[in-house]
This record gives sequence, C-alpha cells and structure tokens, in this order.
Amino acid sequence: GTHIWDAIYKENCLIDGKPSDIAPMCYEERVLHRLLSGLHTSTTLSIAKNYHPPNKRKGRTSWEPNPAYFWKKFDHHPEYIRNLHFSYVVLLRALKKAGPFLYQYDIRTGNIVEDETATILLRRLLDSTILQSCSSVFEAFDESLMFRENCTDDENNDTSTCAPEVISLKQNFKQVFHKVSSILDCVQCQQCKLHGKMAMLGYGAALKILFLSSDELIASSLDRNEIVALVNTVAKISESLKEIRELTTLYWDDKQQNERQEEAQQKESLIPTTTTIPTISFPSQVTYAKDPVDAAIGAIATLGQNSKITPERETELIRMALFKHSDLLTLAKYYANTNLDKFLQYTQLLTTTSTDIDLQKPEERPLDAIVIGSGLAGLAATLHLLDRGGKVLLIEKEHSLGGNSNKASSGINACCPTNTTILPTDKSDELEIFRSDTIRSAGDSARLPLIDTLVSRSAEAVTWLRERVGVDLSLVAQLGGHQRKRTHRPQNGMVGAEVIFGMQRAVKSYEKSGQVVILMDTKVTQLVTETEEDINNNANDGIAPPVTGVQVEYLLPNPIHPNRTTAIWKAPNTILATGGFAADRTTTSYLAQYRPELLNMPATAGEFSTGDGIGLATPLGAALVDMDKVQIHPTGWVNPEDPHNPNKVLAAELMRGVGGILINSSGQRFCNELGTRAYVTDQMLGHDREYNETKKWKQSNDIPTFSLVLASSAAADGKKHVDHYVHKKLLQKFYGVDDLAKWMNVTTDTLRQTMIQYRSDGQKGIDMYGKSSFRGMPTANLEDEIFYAGTVTPVLHYCMGGITIDTDANVIDGNGNIIPGLHAAGEVTGGVHGNNRLGGNSLLECTVYGSLIGKKLPIATHPTSIPTSSMMDNTSLTQASKVSLRNVSLEELAEHDTPEDCWVAIHGKVYDLTDFAEEHPAGAESIYKLGGKDGTEAFATVHSEGLMDDFDEDLIGVLLQ
Repeated sequence: GTHIWDAIYKENCLIDGKPSDIAPMCYEERVLHRLLSGLHTSTTLSIAKNYHPPNKRKGRTSWEPNPAYFWKKFDHHPEYIRNLHFSYVVLLRALKKAGPFLYQYDIRTGNIVEDETATILLRRLLDSTILQSCSSVFEAFDESLMFRENCTDDENNDTSTCAPEVISLKQNFKQVFHKVSSILDCVQCQQCKLHGKMAMLGYGAALKILFLSSDELIASSLDRNEIVALVNTVAKISESLKEIRELTTLYWDDKQQNERQEEAQQKESLIPTTTTIPTISFPSQVTYAKDPVDAAIGAIATLGQNSKITPERETELIRMALFKHSDLLTLAKYYANTNLDKFLQYTQLLTTTSTDIDLQKPEERPLDAIVIGSGLAGLAATLHLLDRGGKVLLIEKEHSLGGNSNKASSGINACCPTNTTILPTDKSDELEIFRSDTIRSAGDSARLPLIDTLVSRSAEAVTWLRERVGVDLSLVAQLGGHQRKRTHRPQNGMVGAEVIFGMQRAVKSYEKSGQVVILMDTKVTQLVTETEEDINNNANDGIAPPVTGVQVEYLLPNPIHPNRTTAIWKAPNTILATGGFAADRTTTSYLAQYRPELLNMPATAGEFSTGDGIGLATPLGAALVDMDKVQIHPTGWVNPEDPHNPNKVLAAELMRGVGGILINSSGQRFCNELGTRAYVTDQMLGHDREYNETKKWKQSNDIPTFSLVLASSAAADGKKHVDHYVHKKLLQKFYGVDDLAKWMNVTTDTLRQTMIQYRSDGQKGIDMYGKSSFRGMPTANLEDEIFYAGTVTPVLHYCMGGITIDTDANVIDGNGNIIPGLHAAGEVTGGVHGNNRLGGNSLLECTVYGSLIGKKLPIATHPTSIPTSSMMDNTSLTQASKVSLRNVSLEELAEHDTPEDCWVAIHGKVYDLTDFAEEHPAGAESIYKLGGKDGTEAFATVHSEGLMDDFDEDLIGVLLQ
C-alpha cells in the first residue's frame, strides 16, 4: 500500500503550480497533511493489532497483534502519533460544535426500536465527559485561521472579501477529499478501502461543521451518511488511541520476556562441562507428529512416562493441548520432536489463566443459542448473537464451514444501499420495483409478508456485510428477471467465497475467548425438548413442547468429548440453517416424495444437501410448505472431461447478465436470456417434443444441452468468472465465428446469421423474445471476434419448499402455532420465494432472516474478556527456526503429486500443502489437483499473492524454471 499512500500525500498540494516537494507547505496544507497522516497512523495501528490471521495449524483461532511491527513503524516517528491526536482533536471539536444540532437530529430508518436506540446512544456520546470537560483541549486547532490570508473582512469570516487565489485554495482543499476517495478505489484490501473512505467522509463532515456557522447547522446541511461517517470515524480514531497503549504494553512485555529467556540461556551455557545433564529420550517406536496438537500430546505423554512431570501437571498440559493453547502448540512445533529438555523447560513458563484457556467444559457453560449449519444463514445468526454478547454453539456436519453459500457466484440483491455505484445512464431502483420483481417470480405461491420482510431489509443486509464483515460488494449488475440493476458482487473474487471467508473469520475471532464453540464433523440426530411433564402440559394447550437443545453424533473424534460418539447440548433457542434437499437421490428422499421426475436431473448443490433440518423439525409437528417447488437453474456447466457427473458447477446468472447468449444444437437463439430462471428453463426443456406438448417432465427423458456463448466484451465484463471457468476447463476460447461453429458442430453460415440478427436486434433495442437489454454485443467483424463458449444444461439448484416460518423466522407447526425455542433461516425454510426464486435472492434471504434471528433472541450471558496476546512471539520463534530455502526442480516437484504427499508451486515458491488440504474451505480436491504442479494460474483466479504469507511453515523451497 506504500504507493497508495504516496499518491494520497501528493494530493496535498493546494496551490496551483507550486512544486510540493520544494516549497514549504502553507497552513492549510499542514492541516490537511496532519489529518492524512492521522488516517495513515490509524490504518497502520489496525494492521499491527490484527496482524496474524487465524491459522489452525499454528494454533491461532483469532487475529493476533504484532507488537514488533508496531514498534518498527513508530519508534522513530512520534510525530505520526501526534498527528493521530491532532485528528482526534479536530473530530471532537466538530462533534462538540454540532452537539445541539445532533442532539435533536431525527434518526429515521423505519425500525422504531433501532432508531430509538441509536438516538439514545448518540445523546450519550454528546453528553460524555470528554466533550463536556475537555473543551480547552479543542483549542489546539482553530479553523478560523484557515483561508484568511489576503481577506479584508477577517472578523466576520467573510470569504467573499478574500483574493481569488484564496477562494481557489478553498476549492482545491475540498477537491482533495474527492481525489483521495478516488485513489482509495485502487486499494485491493476491501476492509482497508472501506475504512479509508469512511474516514475521509468523516473528516469532510467534521470540517464542514467547523466551517459552517452555528446558524447554518440545520438538517439540510449534513446528510445521514456524513453523520454516520463522523461518528464512526470518531470511534475509529478513539480505538486507535487505545491500541497505542495496548501495543506499547505488549511490546515491552514481549521484550522483557525475551530478555529473561536470553538470560536463562546464558546461565545454562555457563554450567561446567563436567556436569552431567540428564536427558530424556523418545522411545524408538515414537513417530514424529507434524500436527502441533499431536506433537504436544506425544511429548507430554513421554514426560509423564519418565516421571518428569506430576500427574496433575500432565493432566493440565493435556487439557491445554486439546483446547489448542497457542503458546503450548508453538513450543510443541519447535521443540517437542527435537529437544524434549527445552520443551519441558519452556512449558514451565506457561500457566492456565482465564485469558489463556478456560478449562471448564463448554457444555457446562450456559449457551444462548445452538446454530445448526454454517452457511450464510447460520453464520449471520451466529455473528449477530456474538456481537451482542451471546454465547453460541455452531454445529457443522462437514469438515469445512460455508455450505452451498460458499459456491454462490452471481451476487446478492439489495435496494437501495448507500454507496452503490450506479451509472448516470442506469435507471434508479425502488423498493416497490424490487418487490414487484420478486412477487412476479414467486407467482401464485407468493407470500407477501415474507417477501416484504426480504425486500425491506435488503439494503440493511448488504450494508452490514460491507461494514461489519468487510466484504466488497461494489459492483452492481442486472440479472435475469430483474427490471433494474440491484445484484451486488465483489470486484475481485466470487461473492459466495468472499462473504463466507469474511463471515467465518469474524465468527472465529470469538473462538479463543470461548464465546463460540464450533463443532465440525458433527451431525445433529435429534432436537431435544422439555421433560415429559412439560410436554403433556403443552399438549393440553395445543402447543408444541419447547426445544431445549440437540443430540449430536460425532462423525470424527472430538476433543471436547474424546471418548464419546454422542452428546446432548442444551440451550434455550435452536436455529436450523441446514440448507435444502436437492442432492439426496435416495428412494426415501424428499425429492423422491415430492418431485420423483427430477431424480435423474443433475444438481449444483453439495452432496451434504439432504434435508437434515426438515427431518429434525417435522417430528415436533413443524409444518412444511411448497415442498414440490424445486428450482431448475437453466445453466449448469457440462464438464467435457466428465459429462455424466450428476454434480455440476453452476454457470452463474452473471454470465448471461453481462451478455452471454444461449444457442441450441441448430445454431439458433431461442429465448430471452435475461428472463426468469423458470422461463429460460422452460424454453430449454421445450426442445423435448413431449415436454413441449404436455409441460410435464419424465424421469426417463434425456436432459438437453446448449451452448453458452460470450463475445469478447461480455467476457471482459465478467473477467473474474470467465478466468475461473476457463481454468476449470468448463469454458473455452475461440478465434472467430468459424472456429466457434466447428466446436458447436453447426455451419458457419447459420451461426453467422444468428450473430448478425442478434446485433441487429440490439441496435433496435428489442428482439422477438422480448429482450430489451443488450450488453456485451459481438463486434461487427465476426471473423476476428474472440468468443468464449461452453456447454450448459438445466440443473437442480434450489429448493423453494421447506419448513414454515413467520416473518420473525419462528418455526410454525401444523396448527399455526409457534414452536417455542425453534427458529429457521435459509434454504431449509419454505414460502419466501414461492414458485421460483429470483436470482440473487438466496444470499439475501440467508442474510436477512439469519440476521433477524441473531438480533431478536434474548441474551442471558455476557461476552468474555478480550483475550490477551500470547505469552511468546510466534514470529520470533518462526524466524529463529527458519532455514535457507533450497531449489526445487520441476522434476522433483512432479514427484509429490498424491494426497499423502502434495507439493504445489505458487508464485515461484514450493509449498507442502498435504496437511492444509483438508482445511481448504473449497475442499481438499482442488488442492490435490494441483499436486506436483505449478498452481499459480489457478491460485490467481481466486486469491491474492499475499495470502501465502501465512504459509511459511509449509515452504519447501524456490521453484527452478
């Protein structure tokens, strides 16, 4: 980011024609420089405080600080810290001046409870001690001194009496904020970009307040975004000041710890050589473990067997290892298999305190909620509960978090969040238009209250994902079935992967404190209800018994219950977020029961989509709705290397949104590609004569295939997706219409005429199928046009049916009553989408209804204290143990190509990813496919190079080309 900051500071030249690197800064430039420096300092502090990301293999369950990095940045630059304080003074001075105006500010978002809460909090801020008792401090900055040179009426602050160059100076001052905001668009880190833009808007709001007279501070002078930015920037700078104290303390604690260790080592080296030092040897049959937990347990067991530690200490250390105590695992990694004496010596420095590890079993601590399923709906509910101070048990039957949400690629709908980039030529969206599109897609099964909740909370949902989770959702597209652009996606990466990565990182940050317990490879087998007596009492009232917990089966050994395969967990509320049932093809499946004709149709859902949540809820009387409504997505990729595989990769709706067209085996278009999924699918299936006549599909019918074709301009618009699909060999590149026709097995003349007609329709603005939006058109020179094309087929994609819920996401039974303690969100529920889900509404449903649950449930407990930094610096240990990298030839790399021995080259370095593969969020298979190869191209389609900075321990060497 150095070049970004250089560009920002260069914008701090306000006087036209002045060489900023030679001439001294004027007063206004010094003010602006100090504000920008304060922002820079705040950003650097945030990086230092959250430097090391969560890493299971390193024993880190949350983001951890790097005090050494902090000290390196600020040790010789105290002026940076002073500039941060200066920024804080400017902000507080503005906040105090605007106090009377803000105290009466009418906060109105449509949510009466939240509006009232926000008003109370804002007034508490304005009544805070610092604003009331520190007024003299604010005089360290006086805005009246700015823009006063060559002005004849200083006393009345009348800039109209100033010379033209002063007026120009003031205009340039304002422009700097716009230019810096534009520069920040180049920042790849989305969280940094959001932080920067919010701060610049907050600074601008503060200066606007200071430059306005008190009489001019009225409702129309500041918009809501500016007020929000001002308050958030005050909070951020305040947090940064606190981080200075925390990081300084951590630095000196670490320094003193290192000095004590060095002193101990020096004393050890002074022991006479004649002294016999007892050593401990591993038994010959011991196998060195690569996993730090295994290494720690093996070393502790050996120490116990040799009577080097007491049974009580052995029990204590084993518990610390099972709960992944970060310092113990770091010691195990570097000493357990090489120097057991030092491992014993250094473990004596460790103690188990409440900030290190809580040895009380999690099931003995009261939980506020149990969440079943870790897709977006489950994670949204979990994160809201955690942020409110709740304690949550998150259960996932798979080996990684994310579910089908991780696969989402088209985007998430919203109308109409702020800071959404809409071109001047685009038609503006409205809630009523969004509502109309959703109702039209839902058809006669539309349930208006559920749709109203979905649409009205959409802007709030996307804003939360941006601001709380840090997901870039800056690109907006118009998908099929939509009258307006409203589907948000990242500039880089797939929306599902980006959202899930951000969500799980946020949730896991609470893991170390014990506020969240995450059970992987764990299946819920039954919902637990109240006692038999309570059940009978409820039954007399016609009310289902309250759900009070779950019974689980551990599919793999679980460290919390190492000797058990089942357990019962209790909580007053349980949330079902288990997804749909489209992947279950068994004769007893919901698909066989409600839509048997679709059993042979391929699906995009993961193999885990088997309707578990429905099976858990129905024994308690939960009602089901729209179970026969199974969405067939028109475009799933047919892999030419495995065309009959029933599991397909979705060809995202975005591929048609940017201009992709569908062509049949005759070389002809046959539909409006931007129509609803149901419409496009119907047109595709209509190529079967019997279906076209009866509109009924038979299980024995052959599934038709089609070509999805993008011209070069359309491919450029969807570049990230195109690169991803090309890498997976699902999409191919063709040079000219003749090359494309040969691949499609149609005549060049036929295909050329189809393209010419399509261009003509685009120029008219309408075609015979009613299509009126023509993005990504092929060029007139079809012989030199570059096309991208692949084979697609209709696929099972989403289950609209499921458990019946109300607008508060309570599960409803067959009598219309709420089942106490049971809630549901996401694809496990039914009724939100009616007959057909509108593209982009899946992630929205998960976020809206998952958030709704997370906000409404009562919280009986309080958050645990923020964990302190680890006692030892992992970075210093890593550096101390690092050896010189060796060269690795392509031939040697190729020898390590199995799941048991998987090396991958990325950006010129070779990594052993054998152990990491099982942790990979997208699954181990995508790692294994790159085994023994240079995976740089595949890696770059999804990730940034900096991601590998956390894989030093897996680094083998440098690749020789």
